[in-house]
Amino acid sequence: MFRRQLREYTFKMLFHKEFYPSEELEEQVDNFLQEEDELTQEQREAMAARAKNIFDKIPELDEEIAAVSEGWKLNRMGKVDLTIIRLALYEMRYDDQVPEKVAVNEAVEIAKKFGGDSSPQFVNGILAKLMR
Repeated sequence: MFRRQLREYTFKMLFHKEFYPSEELEEQVDNFLQEEDELTQEQREAMAARAKNIFDKIPELDEEIAAVSEGWKLNRMGKVDLTIIRLALYEMRYDDQVPEKVAVNEAVEIAKKFGGDSSPQFVNGILAKLMR
């Protein structure tokens, strides 16, 4: 499976989490992964570990996002856009295998696929401010 597909699955898992209490996180991740027939057991385990790592970093990620999102409170951002930004920022800060420009480009592509008409520009604008 290609990295883009794995990234999209991770996005879906993170987005899915937005609608459940954090106490149910592990159960929801397991349920989500069981529904995805295309994934091998190794991919399921890797994605579950990655999602947990991202979940653990959400307070730090949100702090950085809030610092650059002038005029936008996180609770006013669309859940799709915020989830995409969190995923990309996690890759930018904590995944040495993903160059920042790739993380931004992939986030914009996910926004085109899953977000609204203005999502790609919004996601790109926030992430551009977060690039180092």
